[in-house]
Amino acid sequence: MLASVYNPAISFLFPWSLSPKHGLFSSWKQFSGTGLFLYDNANKLTKRRGPRPIPMAFGSNTDEAEVGVLLGERLYLGMDFGTSGARFALIDKRGTIHAEGKREYPHFMSEEKVDWARSWKATLFSLLEDIPSHLRKLVASISIDGTSATTLIVDSNTGEPLWRPLLYNESCPDALPTVKSIAPPNHTVCSGSSTLCKLVSWWENDDSNKKSALLLHQADWLLWLLHGKLGVSDYNNALKVGYDPELESYPPWLLSQPYSQLLPSVRAPGTSIGHLKEDIRSDFGFPNDCVVCAGTTDSIAAFLAARATQPGKAVTSLGSTLAIKLLSTTRIEDARFGVYSHRLDDKWLVGGASNTGGAVLRQIFTDEQLVKLSEQINPMEASLLDYYPLQTIGERFPVADPNMAPRLDPRPESEVKFLHGILESIARIEAKAYSLLKDLGATQVDEVFTAGGGAKNEKWTKIRERVLGLPVSRATQTEAAYGAALLALRGTDEK
Repeated sequence: MLASVYNPAISFLFPWSLSPKHGLFSSWKQFSGTGLFLYDNANKLTKRRGPRPIPMAFGSNTDEAEVGVLLGERLYLGMDFGTSGARFALIDKRGTIHAEGKREYPHFMSEEKVDWARSWKATLFSLLEDIPSHLRKLVASISIDGTSATTLIVDSNTGEPLWRPLLYNESCPDALPTVKSIAPPNHTVCSGSSTLCKLVSWWENDDSNKKSALLLHQADWLLWLLHGKLGVSDYNNALKVGYDPELESYPPWLLSQPYSQLLPSVRAPGTSIGHLKEDIRSDFGFPNDCVVCAGTTDSIAAFLAARATQPGKAVTSLGSTLAIKLLSTTRIEDARFGVYSHRLDDKWLVGGASNTGGAVLRQIFTDEQLVKLSEQINPMEASLLDYYPLQTIGERFPVADPNMAPRLDPRPESEVKFLHGILESIARIEAKAYSLLKDLGATQVDEVFTAGGGAKNEKWTKIRERVLGLPVSRATQTEAAYGAALLALRGTDEK
């Protein structure tokens, strides 16, 4: 699972080459102690002052002067629910951001465990409150992305969770033999962390009333809180429960199982589900015609934010791990390598994730060392060092080897050469990953956009460009919330 293509929790791993915030603006400034950013007609960011419900909030409720919205213009709201917190982005039809902000999840406890459902719900309504009140009345549509394979089993009448949410990275190995016995070989669901494994595990171990139960994904449940129509999902989130986006249906091998009664209906991401609930409209000041649209996963939303719209375009995320996504005309599925494809309209987003990445660098170097050593690297000179940087034993993509050991020897006396060797070795792994996708039948990559903290390192970008033999650049937008806002915009375009 790609946790948000840009994760602020790991951005400190790559502090070098800090540049202005990427987007549609010529300049920006971050105001210490605040969180909400607003932009005016001259593309200048303005600070909003006013009370915030909690310290972590980005936002204010005070009405202030116009910040660049044209007369009669509508806005589109996207919200990203990531691993540690949530963000919102408010855009217009041109893709210009008018406001954005974030909150960390409050940790409500229940029986000494975090009550994630309650935390997400509180964060959702906090974000709505954080949106400047004079902009809420312009919002035409809303969409949400959530972490892939984060699963809730809820009461089909009330929508209340019957069991604690099973998070994206939780594995249910007890259910894997059952799932493998019914699913085709190497299917996406044949992983202990798949949504289907989580459903089967709950089905076989919980004694609650299964007749009134319903499966929802994180984004589905949060969107339900807004539109009130229980039991609706999208074909990106539903992929890991077994939905076939090519046939636009659940397959017969899944529908024949007794727990298929829990499966939600599925719609295309960005399609309108219904109007925002009346009580939310009146409480927060959203317009009567505001619609709520089907969502997606966080990794898909982040890809959408990069605006990589043509086959052969790819996004590499250089965060704590290395994750790649390639837009292809061909669908690829191979659980041996953790490779699967999400549908994007009439194309396929093929992806995989390696265990190498920035977390390894952070184990070895301090932030200051990374800055200074990177400055001394000649990116046009190939490193002769051949490493395989891993935090622990085990690799999944592009080599599926649970017993692969980290390889960081020999270590030269020069720290510059050592860092150069690591950066170049990760670039070689990236090249091998794209080569594997091609070998599996995906469209050949012809351009790579970069997201994540590693995108800030210009020397690494040049190394990767040389190793890949392709144009490599930093993605203009990296926030999944921006991609979710684009889905909301699509929902109004299709009305």
